[in-house]
Amino acid sequence: MFDLPDLKQVQKLYQRLKCKVIFVRALNKQYMQRKTYTVSEITSDIKVLLEEEFPFIWVSGEISNFSIPYSGHYYFTLKDDHSQISSVMFRGQNRSLKFVPENGMVITGFGRISVYEPRGTYQMIFEYLEPMGAGALQKAFEQLKNRLAKEGLFDKKYKLLFPFLPKKIGIVTSLSGAVLHDILKVIDRRFPNIHVEITPCKVQGYGAEKEIEAGLKLLNARPPDKQADLIIVARGGGALEDLAAFNSEDVARATFASKIPVISAVGHETDYTICDFTADLRAPTPSAAAEIAVPQKDELEKRCYDLLRSLKVNFYNNIEQKNTMLKSLSNRLIDPEKKLVDLRLKTDDITSRLVRIIFNNLKEKQKDVKWRVQILQAKSPLKLIMSLDEKLEQVNYALSNFAKIYLINKRTLLKELSVRLQAVNPDSILDRGYSITRTIPERIVVKDASSVAISDKLEIIVRKGTIICKVEGKTNNGKTNI
Repeated sequence: MFDLPDLKQVQKLYQRLKCKVIFVRALNKQYMQRKTYTVSEITSDIKVLLEEEFPFIWVSGEISNFSIPYSGHYYFTLKDDHSQISSVMFRGQNRSLKFVPENGMVITGFGRISVYEPRGTYQMIFEYLEPMGAGALQKAFEQLKNRLAKEGLFDKKYKLLFPFLPKKIGIVTSLSGAVLHDILKVIDRRFPNIHVEITPCKVQGYGAEKEIEAGLKLLNARPPDKQADLIIVARGGGALEDLAAFNSEDVARATFASKIPVISAVGHETDYTICDFTADLRAPTPSAAAEIAVPQKDELEKRCYDLLRSLKVNFYNNIEQKNTMLKSLSNRLIDPEKKLVDLRLKTDDITSRLVRIIFNNLKEKQKDVKWRVQILQAKSPLKLIMSLDEKLEQVNYALSNFAKIYLINKRTLLKELSVRLQAVNPDSILDRGYSITRTIPERIVVKDASSVAISDKLEIIVRKGTIICKVEGKTNNGKTNI
């Protein structure tokens, strides 16, 4: 028994044989026509064939060799288990992506095949990319969350305070869902007559994030007197793909930029979106958001009634306490007229005592002054001054006589000294015919003949004039030298 070949194997074998036959025929035809292509021509023809055959297609695969050069374009390789293809996504298209591709991420993209003629290689030019599976969406969610957190959009310091009792509440949600009905039901139950303003928008699908962003901006653009005091952004539960609009960067930034406090009520209690982090408060469910936003009217009325009753009780108790205190003070209060009489008597007594003390003090001071005057008179300096004047006159007289005698003695002594001085005066000696001899030019007085030599010049000073002479000879110890 022989095993029959598999049908698929037979088909593959048939295709291979058919390709070989076509190749042989084409080779014979080309050989007969003998047309030769240049590299540029064949590359250009291949590019035309590929672009015409695959104008726009969907392709899926895993990203590898991902890079972003200075130009901002995305360059990467898209591969599967058996093949790979070079890919590019230009900056104009990648700006609209909600995530940043990474190596290892599986994506589905829409684009066209093109040939890069200088190298002769073909590549995919993508116009749109989207991650495949919940894992990729979660990755995009984490990327956007981390980036906005670094910018500070989740910081508590930017969270706005909520009004205790808002006059108007703005709701951004879909008109067709049950969420709006639940919110209105809770608000009507808790506070029936509160003003609610609904801004309808899509909450999933294409363009949903733009409508949510527009609804938030519309509520903030109203005049101050028409603005809502609180905004609720709401949606029911769903898969991660269904909540994609609330994980977009546009909605997150519009929520953060809102000048009106925003409550995010998206999904169920376990669902978290980027809008929850940028909002001023997250509610686990839309119904919980309505309960947070609006207080219970019955409870407020009951609390107001309790406060009013407590106020009345405290008011009456306080009045009663004040009346009791007033009566007690009235009983303790003394008659003012009697008090005035007592004060007058006390004032008169103090006045008399003060006058008496002043007079006694004056008498004591007068006695003290008299006693000090008597002491001063007893020790008056006039007598001492008169005695000292007499002694001063005696001293002046004695001093005058002593000065006269002293001057006479000094004059006599001066005359004697003058006579003696006149006697030793050189001019007196010269008048008697004597002279003074000095050497020239030293002007040394000659006292000894041995102190000069023959031919020395001498200066002889006489009574009237000076004589210059020359030594012709001298006598020394009885010896004459010429």
